[in-house]
Amino acid sequence: MVDDVDEGNVNQVVDSGKGVASFEEFDDTPGFELPLLLLGGFRTLMDRLHARLAEDGHPGLRPAYGFALQAIGDRGATASDIGRRLGVSKQAAGKTVDRLLALGYAERTDDPGDARRKLVRLTPHGRAALGRSAAVFDELRAEWAGALGADRVRGIEAALRTVVPAETAFRLDATSWLGGA
Repeated sequence: MVDDVDEGNVNQVVDSGKGVASFEEFDDTPGFELPLLLLGGFRTLMDRLHARLAEDGHPGLRPAYGFALQAIGDRGATASDIGRRLGVSKQAAGKTVDRLLALGYAERTDDPGDARRKLVRLTPHGRAALGRSAAVFDELRAEWAGALGADRVRGIEAALRTVVPAETAFRLDATSWLGGA
């Protein structure tokens, strides 16, 4: 919240209850609402996903771990690979991997192609968590379709595909960009 608003604070969230002109008097929604609503939608989906995962036997999973499990993938990855895919340092990736190992979602194995390297691989528990995550996301999408209408949800998705560059649509480094991991 910004208490003192002047022309220099153009991208700030303001509380209209503090004497600042209401945006309702303008013809259009202020630009700052779009990223906040998109982030709010993302947070809502992620919070609901993790609540359901906790109910289904995955109470220790955090959003950053989900991104890391995706970065490990079906073939496994080194800590350096995971860090690169997540946009974090090898050390930060190593800490996340250590937590995934402790929770039983991943394991370290020798790389069959290079004895000097260790691979991080998903355990059956890790694969089950990813599978359950996919199913819950389908359930959550269906809930949104129930609330908004299926055509409207498809329209939102199509509109986002139009404005989100393909190379950034499915990046795994969101948590590092937001300051996590």
